Amino acid sequence: MPKDYYDILGVKKDAGQDEIKNAFRKKAHEFHPDKGGNAEKFKEINEAYQILGNPEKRQQYDQFGAAAFSGGQGGFNWGGFSPGQGFSGFQNAGFNFDFEDLGDIFGGLGDMFGFSSGRRTKKSRAGHDLEMDLNISFREAVFGAEKEINFTKNVICPRCRGNGAEPGAKIETCKTCGGSGRVSRIQRTILGNIQTQLICPHCHGEGKIFSQRCSQCLGTGIVREPVKIKVRIPAGVDDGESIHLRGQGEAGQNAAPAGDLYLRLGVGRDRKFIRDGYDLKTEETISVKQAALGDKIEIETVYGLVKLKIPEGTQSGTIFRLKGKGIARLHNRGTGDQLVKVKVKIPSGLSKKQKQILEELDL
Repeated sequence: MPKDYYDILGVKKDAGQDEIKNAFRKKAHEFHPDKGGNAEKFKEINEAYQILGNPEKRQQYDQFGAAAFSGGQGGFNWGGFSPGQGFSGFQNAGFNFDFEDLGDIFGGLGDMFGFSSGRRTKKSRAGHDLEMDLNISFREAVFGAEKEINFTKNVICPRCRGNGAEPGAKIETCKTCGGSGRVSRIQRTILGNIQTQLICPHCHGEGKIFSQRCSQCLGTGIVREPVKIKVRIPAGVDDGESIHLRGQGEAGQNAAPAGDLYLRLGVGRDRKFIRDGYDLKTEETISVKQAALGDKIEIETVYGLVKLKIPEGTQSGTIFRLKGKGIARLHNRGTGDQLVKVKVKIPSGLSKKQKQILEELDL
């Protein structure tokens, strides 16, 4: 009976690639032989992921089934291992497996099997992203502003400029690893002999040896210091939105890129204006006379005072729209409006004469 790779991974046929990858990792954890799992089941899971994890192969499988992949178990042969292929493309007599997909799912087993690859040495460790809260006023959100923020983060060491060596110290290429930061060894496993890539124990993955390490960063190339940056808040931002500042996160090691900074905005409330998307809502109170006879009244907007015409016979609760008096839309996509709701104030404590007049009007 043909194998159902979707069933093997426990996913539906319309599953996304991320869902397939996560399912594979979970199953690999469960059935990995070095964790007491079933070796045959582990091979079957790997076989399924090789097909479904590759969009082109998955398309062929969906169209033709397992028959699209000739050669026994879908073209996989678990014979001898070819150590010359390295671990960016683990080849086991026809079985190609990219261990970058595994990341660190096997914990300490990652180094034993070389899952981390040469790209995970100290030489290419990018800086971490940072996330912070930034509170701004209602008016700053409407019109935009420039804010100065102060915080502490990892920065490139100013003394050694990130190379980890004391100024004037002699720097030599590590003879153990030849400057690569990695060393190779053959590991005997249930899958056969596997060539592993490990961090060089002599230079600790840096690929170079210093006669004296930097006295300020102790050779890491990174120090923690307070920083101050200016941030431009664009007009129209709203509460809960984020500003993404590339390269303003933690510094990376040995010229690796810095992380990014994400500022989550908290916008204060205003005593008069209520925001609704890019529109603003306000309320105004008018007298019975103004409502009945009409009038022109002054309305406060975020841009200043404007005149609003109240037509004769205006009812309480009527909403007037002031075009373009709302909030500027992001990316120059126009401006919202101001919606003014009028409420008619009913007088109290009327004199006898006033009551008589109202009765005569029969309003």
